[in-house]
Amino acid sequence: MAKVSDNDFSGIPLFEKINKSTLKLMQTKAFKIKLTKGEELFCEKDKVDKIYIVLSGKVTMYKISEDGQKRVIYILGRGEFINEVIFDNLPASISCEAFEDSYILYFFRNDLLKIMAGDFELTHIIINSMAKKIRRLYRQLKNTVPIKMDKKLAAKLWKLSRDYGVETKEGTVIDLNISITYLAEMLGSTRETISRCMNNFEKKGMIKFHHKKIIVIDPKVMSMYFRGV
Repeated sequence: MAKVSDNDFSGIPLFEKINKSTLKLMQTKAFKIKLTKGEELFCEKDKVDKIYIVLSGKVTMYKISEDGQKRVIYILGRGEFINEVIFDNLPASISCEAFEDSYILYFFRNDLLKIMAGDFELTHIIINSMAKKIRRLYRQLKNTVPIKMDKKLAAKLWKLSRDYGVETKEGTVIDLNISITYLAEMLGSTRETISRCMNNFEKKGMIKFHHKKIIVIDPKVMSMYFRGV
């Protein structure tokens, strides 16, 4: 645990929208911690009294099914709130671990609530963050209808290429170190099934692997594939 500096708050769009007096107050109440890849921040059913924000790196939000299968719900990056839902003062309904080495900013729940009471703009920002997560959940619920796994995978690769894509001569590189196992966890499938689908996409010329990164040759083609166009 360490206190934050002015530099920790710079360059994050979330904080650029907050007035200076509120920002200074937040800095006095903020702390940061470092997580190594795979380290747990909190687990489902934990009693959590802190609100976390990603300062650098990325974290994974996930659930464990009754049969012990891991299902990834979100990947969150720099400047994103992790668990603003705990304002209801109930135990965590999801688990969080570091997707990669990360620094996490946090406030004690009651401290942040007091600051929010004096600045509606901060409250508005947090409400928008929660709304964004709800919309993402709605999209995931849509993907739970019975459709073939190859189309689900194509939809996920297209979304990842849109959110984390870097354009190159070969195509759009998904700038995340995602393994086949991790993709399976994102889609609630087995590693073997996802591996077969990925091999099929590669044979069709839809993707490539390069230095442990997935390259989507043409996101438009991937979009047409899962939409059945």
